[in-house]
Amino acid sequence: MAVDVVVLTIENREILALLVKVKTGPAAGRWAFPGGLVALQESLEAAARRELAEKAGVADIFLEQLFTFGDIDRNPIHRVVSAAYFALVPHERTHLRTGAKYAGIGWFPVKRLPRLAYDHNRVAETSLQRLRSKLSYTNIAWSLLPESFTIAELQEVYEVILDRPLDRRNFRKKVLDLGLIKPIASKRRGPHRPAQLYVFRSREPIISEIL
Repeated sequence: MAVDVVVLTIENREILALLVKVKTGPAAGRWAFPGGLVALQESLEAAARRELAEKAGVADIFLEQLFTFGDIDRNPIHRVVSAAYFALVPHERTHLRTGAKYAGIGWFPVKRLPRLAYDHNRVAETSLQRLRSKLSYTNIAWSLLPESFTIAELQEVYEVILDRPLDRRNFRKKVLDLGLIKPIASKRRGPHRPAQLYVFRSREPIISEIL
């Protein structure tokens, strides 16, 4: 039994996925999602968090189980069933590192992923579908934003994930009417008029029909 973790973030109006380069075995030299075998006395989620922390330097982020992948030929050497997890993180909180297990690590645009090892391209498609689905009925956008943000930055997260523009006035009215965010006593200084900063009232997943 194994776990694989799809870590997604947003940077420069693109969804990026965290990939590691396989160092040994039949998939050597190819990119894949970080993961590994589950220890005997370890839960699936604990294994996923351990792999992220030890192999990719990523910790304390939103994580949920995505899907179980168990095709017979997904691994050319052993029969491996993998519980894939789905993780989201603000880009500024990532400090990537990798150890001896992998030959490299990096962020790749999900629209232009290379041919990944095993069945990880299918895993990537499943994770993107899940992200778009959850965005429509939960407050999951909080996991991709810093503690404070502008409404324009929140809208950008939605537009990037949905891959379409949203009406600025309608979006602003909807998120404020829902009471998911609240203003704070700070503004973002820039070349134009200072922008009001907001925070989420709850940085935990809740059901909310935003779209």
